[in-house]
Amino acid sequence: MPVNLPTNLLRSFVAIVDTGSMLHASERVFVSQSALSLQIKRLEELLQQSLFHREGRRLALTAHGDLMLDYARKVLALHDEAVAAVTAGHFAGPARIGMVQDFAELLLTGLLAQFADLHPEAELYSRVAGTAELLDLLQRRQLDIVLGFAAPNDGNAVTTAPMSWFGKEELAAHETIPLAVLETPCRFREAAIRALEDAGRPFRITVETPNLTTLRAAVDAGLGLTCRTGMFLRDAPLGDVGLPSLPHVSCVLHTAPGLDGPTHQLATLAREVVAGLPN
Repeated sequence: MPVNLPTNLLRSFVAIVDTGSMLHASERVFVSQSALSLQIKRLEELLQQSLFHREGRRLALTAHGDLMLDYARKVLALHDEAVAAVTAGHFAGPARIGMVQDFAELLLTGLLAQFADLHPEAELYSRVAGTAELLDLLQRRQLDIVLGFAAPNDGNAVTTAPMSWFGKEELAAHETIPLAVLETPCRFREAAIRALEDAGRPFRITVETPNLTTLRAAVDAGLGLTCRTGMFLRDAPLGDVGLPSLPHVSCVLHTAPGLDGPTHQLATLAREVVAGLPN
């Protein structure tokens, strides 16, 4: 009986070589590092050959691994070509989109649901993180689409919106302004602190959290003021209460080069949804 090599094992093998580590490969093929190790072990058992050896902390190909890499690429290329030819007009993913927390609540139940209706066989992968981290993943080809924040003059801006102060109005009268902020890096945190420092207003950070939901709860509870845009916080922003003015921010859309039809359609849908957000 000939040995059958599952394509998911070959894809994981190639991902380790291309990314240079188990960690980065696990992010590309969407499995844990432990599962990835088991996949490589299984592939080596099927081939009855070692594919990697360690050089310090680095994984290096053995002679058999180097030989297998060329065949694995050919097998996967032919496999993907066959799937594309037979399922022309259909898409099985994955479509990989990353977004900042502000977009997640709006888009996960709207944009992605709409895309899933158009492509029911698609595998959707979404990552919620800060803009800098998402752009790094895009550069490493681990995401196809990124929605984040940038300066108002950014060339990838879809729309711009003014930053505003949110929270209990009475907190603005405190001699030392209590701030509720997200952890660094955060464009809104930086803008709030810079505005207060430039205006000579004392402040202290009363709440610091990595989570936007917790930030909202802290602001609703009167624990501090925060800086955000009217697109994402439910309450109306504070009016003229003596706080310094804040800059604008742009909502940006970045895409990987060479997106195919369905992922390009997802990027187009994302652009349309973000462009239509009230600001």
